[in-house]
Amino acid sequence: MSPLRLLACLLLCLPWAAHALTAAQVQGMATGDSDSRAAAIAAAAASGDPAVPAFLKALADGDVKVAGERVFVVKDDAARDAATGAPVALPGDAEDVVNNNRMRREIDAAIASLHLLSSDVAERRTAVAELKSQVDEAKLPLIEKAYAAETDARLKAELGLLRSAALVSSSDRGKRLEAARLLGESREPATKTLLLERLAADVETDPEVRAQLRASLAGIDSRLAWGERVGVVFTGVSLGSILLLVALGLAITYGLMGVINMAHGELMMIGAYATYVVQNAFKAWWPGAFDWYVLAAIPTAFASAALVGAVLERSVIRWLYGRPLETLLATWGISLVLQQAVRSYFGAQNVPVENPAWLSGGVELMSNLTLPFNRIAIVIFAVLVLAGVTVLIARTRLGLFVRGVTQNRQMASCIGVDTARVDTYAFALGSGIAGLAGCALSQVGNVGPDLGQGYIVDSFMVVVLGGVGQLAGTVYAALGLGVLNKLLEGWQGAVLAKITVLVFIVIFIQKRPQGIFAMKGRSAEA
Repeated sequence: MSPLRLLACLLLCLPWAAHALTAAQVQGMATGDSDSRAAAIAAAAASGDPAVPAFLKALADGDVKVAGERVFVVKDDAARDAATGAPVALPGDAEDVVNNNRMRREIDAAIASLHLLSSDVAERRTAVAELKSQVDEAKLPLIEKAYAAETDARLKAELGLLRSAALVSSSDRGKRLEAARLLGESREPATKTLLLERLAADVETDPEVRAQLRASLAGIDSRLAWGERVGVVFTGVSLGSILLLVALGLAITYGLMGVINMAHGELMMIGAYATYVVQNAFKAWWPGAFDWYVLAAIPTAFASAALVGAVLERSVIRWLYGRPLETLLATWGISLVLQQAVRSYFGAQNVPVENPAWLSGGVELMSNLTLPFNRIAIVIFAVLVLAGVTVLIARTRLGLFVRGVTQNRQMASCIGVDTARVDTYAFALGSGIAGLAGCALSQVGNVGPDLGQGYIVDSFMVVVLGGVGQLAGTVYAALGLGVLNKLLEGWQGAVLAKITVLVFIVIFIQKRPQGIFAMKGRSAEA
């Protein structure tokens, strides 16, 4: 190819070579009041002119200036005529085009509407999502064009709803009535907002159209209510999973061993801070593997809390078996010591623990229901920990020794079981599970010296309500209290919900002191 031919091809590829905007179009988009500018922007976007996206981008970036009736695009200190794209000298009296909040929304919506015709389905889907809250009749020509060309069935349906949202403000009564009927099929909160705006006083005056708007609004409310109900149930299950993780360790130390461990929350805190330390280690030494730091934090949190628990058992708690009130006082003092130790080393402020990329975001089930990945992971993690503890207690030699020592310490000692070592192992196991709970909590909340204080009372309530020493009861109580608490929060508020749950537990324990699952056998009756 000759040099002259190559130069001609390059010139044709340059952005200004494709300009076909008129001076009147660019002047209408850059000057005048907000209404006239918005109308000019919508008309230009609907025209399909290939020069429109570049000019709208320049408007959004603040690169457009006006001098008299001429409009310029200034980029990297080089000025070009906005209509022709030809290089020009910028007049000394040129002024910036000022965009208020409304104009910024109009420009962004126009840019999004142009993406409706993109060849990339993901880009088209993003454009539809952006336009849902900013659609009006001025964008109808472009929406119609995109609707006719759309091949994806789901996107075509969403574009149909966008078209109806644009037509609901039409001057044609028949179009408004049909649009109001079609909008009743939507599942989007933005459509509900649009219908409420149309039902405001003096907006829609036709009685038949208003009646259809109310009917469509009722249908949308009914569909959105299901998303809210499922969201409440999932939030309750998520809270129940957290309570289950917290209470599982306590079910061993209190339920099986009879130790009222008020330092259980601080053992959770140790697991959370162990997660923080592992996170920082990955940041410093293995930044490329940061997304997998949680997998290393889980055994670290367990081991850290279990080690602290073993030390506590061997140094303090072993002398207090059979005296539950004294274990309460001793472990309460230990909890204060552990809190102050953490404050002295890490500081009194909360420390940041980041979610890895695969625990960020969520899965959208409905327009008003998104399940966060970190809470889904906690539910799965709680199930795995529960399965592991169940197998350990019911199917292993250590579990057999723990159950034997719990039911009859003297007989277990007579047949050669080292009861002191079993006590240490059992308390370390319960403490390690508390550390796992702290690791999980670090992914959904703040990590600080007071982390465990918000869960210690709830975890005791779960263990007592479920039945002391009963893992099945702990599961039922944790999930039941979690769901019940969230249901009551939506009705009464957080404080009254807590009070109501506490009153319920008190009444239940009065009627059934042994909890949901009572321990059976001669030792239990004794």
